[in-house]
Amino acid sequence: MVGYDPRAQGTALSPEEAALAGSAAGMVTRALISPLDVLKIRFQLQIERVSSLRPEGKYRGLLQASRCIYSEEGLSAFWKGHVPAQLLSISFGAVQFATFEFLTEAVHTSTLYNSQTAGVHFVCGGLAACSATVVCQPLDTLRTRFAAQGETKVYRNLRHAVFTMCRSEGPLTFYRGLCPTLVAVFPYAGMQFFFYNVFRKLFALPSKEAGNVGGHLKSLVCGSGAGMISKTITYPFDLCKKRLQVGGFEAARVQFGQVRTYRGLVDCMVRIAKEEGVRGFFKGLSPSLVKAALSTGFTFFWYEVFLDAMRNLKERRRRNGLEERK
Repeated sequence: MVGYDPRAQGTALSPEEAALAGSAAGMVTRALISPLDVLKIRFQLQIERVSSLRPEGKYRGLLQASRCIYSEEGLSAFWKGHVPAQLLSISFGAVQFATFEFLTEAVHTSTLYNSQTAGVHFVCGGLAACSATVVCQPLDTLRTRFAAQGETKVYRNLRHAVFTMCRSEGPLTFYRGLCPTLVAVFPYAGMQFFFYNVFRKLFALPSKEAGNVGGHLKSLVCGSGAGMISKTITYPFDLCKKRLQVGGFEAARVQFGQVRTYRGLVDCMVRIAKEEGVRGFFKGLSPSLVKAALSTGFTFFWYEVFLDAMRNLKERRRRNGLEERK
């Protein structure tokens, strides 16, 4: 079960163990969903309207965009920026889940609230994600830059990107888009944990089956549903974040035709509404929803799998210790 569970006193895990499970879950999930992330970013950064009837932009649909990227850049293009993205996933998963377990335990021990209620999971999940975002924002910016660059690469590798961006744009460039990210990540992550908690209770399995394959598949389905709902509600902020992160990245013009430099979140939202319409806030929503379903589903799935594995190991060690004492 995600979050501090007072019923599991004998096999309760520390925040360090939760961090290990969270980082492992993030690593496995990232490797699986990277192509969808690249597609989503390409759509988000395209200024022209997205329409299959009026082909103004370079990318007009999932299949067309996939064929275009594959023909121009090859199969490896779908894993562009994978190193910083992988570092991001590992770091974000570790900080988020460790903080979440710590906060839910603090709520249980310091307040009258039940740590396993959906409301507590919403608040703790949002705060945990905000903490992870502040720590991992530079990696997110690097991931976006790598995914945005075309076949003519501006950054040869991660080290080159860091030095180039620091020299030409300054250290603060790594925190571009932090404001919309924090505004969006609290409700997004909060709703992920909230709906995951709700769905798990709606489709609860008997306790003896909770840790088997059926229980883990239930985690996958519940996480997917939670991810899709959360992403749809908060998607415009994610799009604004990506636009702000590539501000000043002139090489992206080759890839997308037009690149805007915005003065901030409000200016970004006003100009998108004026130039691209309401639909402009939802560019790339289709691959993003597929990605959110798989990403959130797999994250909770693998997190529960790794938690169960560690709990079982801990329980075996405890029993062996009791037997040795006898």
